[in-house]
Amino acid sequence: MTSSLPPVLRLGYVPGATPAKWARIWGERRPDVRLELVPVEAGRAADAVRKGVVDVALLRLPAETTGLAVIALYEEQVVAVVPQEHHTAAADELTTADLDGEPTLLPLDDALHWDGTPGAPIEHRPETTAAAVELVAAGLGVLIAPQSLARLHHRKDLTYRPITDAPPSPVVLTFPAGEQSDAVAEFIGVVRGRKTGSSRGQAEPAPKRTAREKTLAKQAARAAAGKKSTGSKGKPGKRTRR
Repeated sequence: MTSSLPPVLRLGYVPGATPAKWARIWGERRPDVRLELVPVEAGRAADAVRKGVVDVALLRLPAETTGLAVIALYEEQVVAVVPQEHHTAAADELTTADLDGEPTLLPLDDALHWDGTPGAPIEHRPETTAAAVELVAAGLGVLIAPQSLARLHHRKDLTYRPITDAPPSPVVLTFPAGEQSDAVAEFIGVVRGRKTGSSRGQAEPAPKRTAREKTLAKQAARAAAGKKSTGSKGKPGKRTRR
């Protein structure tokens, strides 16, 4: 562990993640160490931590977290983003069965990486979630995403409905496994709700991943392997529901 805190602690966060709470607490607790909030793309967040671009990051699982420690924070409701006049918008909530046969948009920065996706995945995959939202507005399909992303890309002509039987989207804090700097160790204490002074100067053991996190990581690795073998075709693989 280093003997002094660095002047800046860099916190990366993926689109839709909400670091404001911890940023506020950190500012109150350590005004002498500036917290720099760094937006990172979902697919590059883990690498940003491994390469030292950021010190810690808020990201979604599944993700390739080799070499990183992971702390589970919260799980997000998954929703279907549809036009206001879409027939599913009449319901307060949906199930995956309600989306059977619906054209489904799978952006290349898909935050969920399901083994199975409701509806009928469209062959064309938009580059980003933002681009997928534009296609939803054009009536070309339904987008399934964490609720925070639906809010981030909100439009007056669109709405979203929770999918009650969809697996939630886990949000975690990641940082390099092993010995941490004083700043990282103290930020971990902030995230875990420790009081002032309870984590400073103490080594923070790298937490073990939960069984669910390990399962999601394995699924992400299989999905990545599948993309490498089929990427030239540009078609999403067949998925089965969990």
